[in-house]
Amino acid sequence: MAPTSPTSPTSSAAPTLTLKSGTAWTDAWQRCLAVAPEAFQDDRVLNLWAGTWHADGRPLPATSPVDGRPIAGPPRLDATAAHAAVRASLDQHRAWRHIPLPERRARVAATLDALTQHRELLALLLVWEIGKPWRLAQADVDRAIDGVRWYVDGIDAMVEDRSPLDGPVSNIASWNYPMSVLVHALLVQALAGNAVIAKTPTDGGVACLTLACALAAREGIPVTLVSGSGGELSEALVRAPEIGCVSFVGGRDTGAAVATAVADLGKRHILEQEGLNTWGIWNYSDWDALTAVVPKLFDYGKQRCTAYPRFVVQRALFDEFLAAYLPAVRTIKVGHPLAVAAAEDPCPDLDFGPLINAAKAKELTDQVSEAIDRGAVPLYRATPSADRFLPGQDTAAYVQPVTLLNPPPSSPLHHAEPFGPVDTIVLVDTEAELLAAMNASNGALVSTLSTDDPATFDRLAPQIRAFKTGRGKPRSRGDREELFGGFGASWRGAFVGGELLVRAVTQGAAGERPPGNFPSYHLMA
Repeated sequence: MAPTSPTSPTSSAAPTLTLKSGTAWTDAWQRCLAVAPEAFQDDRVLNLWAGTWHADGRPLPATSPVDGRPIAGPPRLDATAAHAAVRASLDQHRAWRHIPLPERRARVAATLDALTQHRELLALLLVWEIGKPWRLAQADVDRAIDGVRWYVDGIDAMVEDRSPLDGPVSNIASWNYPMSVLVHALLVQALAGNAVIAKTPTDGGVACLTLACALAAREGIPVTLVSGSGGELSEALVRAPEIGCVSFVGGRDTGAAVATAVADLGKRHILEQEGLNTWGIWNYSDWDALTAVVPKLFDYGKQRCTAYPRFVVQRALFDEFLAAYLPAVRTIKVGHPLAVAAAEDPCPDLDFGPLINAAKAKELTDQVSEAIDRGAVPLYRATPSADRFLPGQDTAAYVQPVTLLNPPPSSPLHHAEPFGPVDTIVLVDTEAELLAAMNASNGALVSTLSTDDPATFDRLAPQIRAFKTGRGKPRSRGDREELFGGFGASWRGAFVGGELLVRAVTQGAAGERPPGNFPSYHLMA
């Protein structure tokens, strides 16, 4: 009998993958042109201000992190145009704040219906623009819609005896959650009676945000959407006297500059900044539970503000920790989010796809190499699986999971959030060391402590400087009534979530002190 050919049907070779039918960037773009022709023009998106779509600004070239191919880039305005947009938003604000609440509610509800109608297109844009796997892209859209519906249903009590701000809310957000963070915030702020301004993230999401804002503008929501460099637009979007509140989500360096500006001006602000979220292991034995949760911690390649990139492990339990952790991390699936064996197959169920761009992938890879050169121990380094990519595909933005033991203090991976699929492990011998290692970044948004003894958790958890601390389970940003904020350098200004998001962008009684982290006080709800 002749030997089996490597390409014969009986071979174990993986099939050659193809792009799922109807999901190409060109397909998504043509659908955008058909759905919102006022906002999309030929090969570019437009800016929205003064209630009109403008073909102004200089479009930057952009590529998809998925395969490196060209996609629409942000049309960057200059400072003069940005100031004009802010002044126009103030005019919209002065009219909108007097619109009766039932009408505001009806317009926001109609926007949610439109977003629901175009849910799959919005999700597809997220795949191409920021590399989200299909499952997570859909979840981002759904969380925005479902979250705002909760506010639509309960807004009456939240705004009772409160009034809109004196000027519009300016939103500057990172690229990783355009819908469930940025669009969600815009619609709730408008529901509360404010005109809203959004700056498109430079790194991705411009087409998704443009489509969402086009659907909102059609329903009469006073939304402004502009693109530009942070340095050139900050004078208008942060310091302009017309702005009633600044809402920022991003890194600490940029956030510190924004914080200084709003503090000098005494301006209302919500500044969510990064922190090193940690997972502590102390006197613990439920290893099956840890094994089950590890893959979930790699969702979207840990490119989110509530990711857990650091494990702080009791040295005496390190062998048992590894026995639970390593089999789980080996199951992580990374690949092209739209690559399938047959064109009509469903999209692959991946843990993550690319990082936001090739530059970030190289930066993180270089940090890992440098940390190892300086003494970190590589415990796990995954290799790419060719059967999860298209033939000849550009994979420069993809990074496989990496786990390092004891990154050196000189490495950024020791003290900062990597925003990528890199786990670091620090071993400790005492409770004091555990707490010091878990508080390495002077404040975090979330943390978790896994310990068998409830009394130990109750004693240690209050000493962990995170806004939310879970016992053996990950914490998230939260939805609907769940509050959200941060301790230390991870948050400045008013807390949000639940009714606090509405309180942050409305005015109450004179002398009101909103819950938050301010220079002069820290007040929990």
